[in-house]
Amino acid sequence: MKSFSTWILVMFMVMFWILRIIIAVAAQLKWDIAGMQPLNQQMEIVLLFVVLVCIILVVKRKLIGGLLYLLSYGIYFGVDIANNIQNIINAVETSSLDSYINLVLSIVGIILPIAVMLDLLADKNRKAHPKDKKTDWFYTNEKFDRQLDERADKNNYRTL
Repeated sequence: MKSFSTWILVMFMVMFWILRIIIAVAAQLKWDIAGMQPLNQQMEIVLLFVVLVCIILVVKRKLIGGLLYLLSYGIYFGVDIANNIQNIINAVETSSLDSYINLVLSIVGIILPIAVMLDLLADKNRKAHPKDKKTDWFYTNEKFDRQLDERADKNNYRTL
């Protein structure tokens, strides 16, 4: 994880994950935090554990982590965005501030995985120069290069 954009995206992933934990706990304890409610309480708890695994995989620069993150949040928040926009367009209900806050959180929940996936796909060093910690310390270090001296080719030993 060398690039600055990856560090920023992982920080946003963790902050959004902590916010989703707070929302899930507040809904379980029947607290009202600015009208933010989980879309589905059971699915929210499962999604919190899935996202924890995705954060670890994204830190390790695995493409499957970003794909799983995009897929899980896309399914979870995508339906809510479509329903809220449809309700706003049709003016089915009087839109309250709580529904707009949940809509903004859902939009952030879609934009963040897309940004993570684009960052993983745009990283050219991930495939072109994979890291191997067992041997890179030797091959990338100039002071360990082998120096040949004048005796290198003159070692002709007799065999008896």
